[in-house]
Amino acid sequence: MPGKTTERISSHWFGRLRRPSPSLSVLSLLAIGLLLGVAGVAAFNATLHATSTEAFCISCHEMEDNAYAQLQRTIHYSNASGLHATCSDCHVPREFLPKMVRKVEAAREVWGSITGVIDTPEKYAAHTPAMKAREIARLRANDSQECRNCHAADRMLGALQSSKAQQFHQRMQSRDKTCIDCHAGIAHPRT
Repeated sequence: MPGKTTERISSHWFGRLRRPSPSLSVLSLLAIGLLLGVAGVAAFNATLHATSTEAFCISCHEMEDNAYAQLQRTIHYSNASGLHATCSDCHVPREFLPKMVRKVEAAREVWGSITGVIDTPEKYAAHTPAMKAREIARLRANDSQECRNCHAADRMLGALQSSKAQQFHQRMQSRDKTCIDCHAGIAHPRT
């Protein structure tokens, strides 16, 4: 008879969920649901924003001592124009769905930090080739979209480039190549 008791209990609860509240009107329930929905979306958006800041990314000493230290020695960090690329500019897509996928993928590095997989410079260096290969593959797959968010090929001044650079950028515009094919070490060169 335990099956019958479980059936009755679940039927009772599902029945209560389908009936409106005896003490609140349907309009009140709708308003509460709408407010909770808006609050949930706002909290979700705030969390996405907070976890896309440079401060958040380098809050793990692994990133501050390794990836961020490498970035600080590049043109993307300090340059004549004063522009500064942050971690999320290169590693977090702007579009919602790709951003969600990337956030889930990035959990691997957070987990590696928590579990000690990359918690020393030696361990980080050992895992760098795999992390770099994953990121290069991601950028190739999306035609280096994060690069293109800041760098527009049609606005490049080819006359100021070397003939070899002009040749490669023409191949890029014809979709034969993408930014990461030639600029894989631009922000994180080997130390």
